[in-house]
Amino acid sequence: MQHFFVDASQVSEETIRIEGTDVNHMKNVLRMRIGEEVTVSDGQGKEYLCQVRDFEEEQVQLKIVETKASDVELPSKIYLFQGLPKQEKMELIVQKCVELGIYAVVPVSMKRCVVKLDAKKGAKKVERWNTIAASAAKQSGRGIVPEVMSVKTYKEALEMAKDLDVVLVPYECAEDMDHTKGLIQSIKPGQSVGIFIGPEGGFDPSEIALAKEEGMHLVSLGKRILRTETAGLATLSILMYHIESVSEAEEERDQP
Repeated sequence: MQHFFVDASQVSEETIRIEGTDVNHMKNVLRMRIGEEVTVSDGQGKEYLCQVRDFEEEQVQLKIVETKASDVELPSKIYLFQGLPKQEKMELIVQKCVELGIYAVVPVSMKRCVVKLDAKKGAKKVERWNTIAASAAKQSGRGIVPEVMSVKTYKEALEMAKDLDVVLVPYECAEDMDHTKGLIQSIKPGQSVGIFIGPEGGFDPSEIALAKEEGMHLVSLGKRILRTETAGLATLSILMYHIESVSEAEEERDQP
């Protein structure tokens, strides 16, 4: 079943209107018919089962059949602070992180980044990455479209991370797997989590020192050195499994 995202303003009591590029996609690519069912998310936690009611020139009218709260989102908001990699790697990172449940992606300019973006180029890249995020959210049935934020400096990223409950920094020189295991197991559903990933050249020692000063946790992902496009996905996968497992166990325990 096809899945679409709309703004909450496009939802009324009984109908939803589809606008923009999705109109052409529904008409001419999917060749949808009156009465065909689709699912729609409003980006604020509600999901709708709908039927196509009418095709108009610049919009498609849907009839709401059923409304329910989306249950696909992680019970914790996870932010990926990604050191800017080369273009194709960033596109892969955004796509796969959205599939795995990321809440937001923050591109970060670090000392060892190969890629350097000025304001104009950065804005175009962010627009492209958000398009990829929207496509991945549709494909994976997300209840929201995770935002790819504007490119931040390392100090700006550290400032953002201060508001999070736990911040992890996978680092090749971190060796204590028991510490990493215990730290991850201590994270509870509902807590906000940040993941800092270095670029292709890794973290500069001064950046690691600043992370330590801010109380961020250096963690190990094993004995192998992972590429920048792999480390964030590996960390997110571990967190996704842990948080959803704990959340499901709590729900079962609370049932009468």
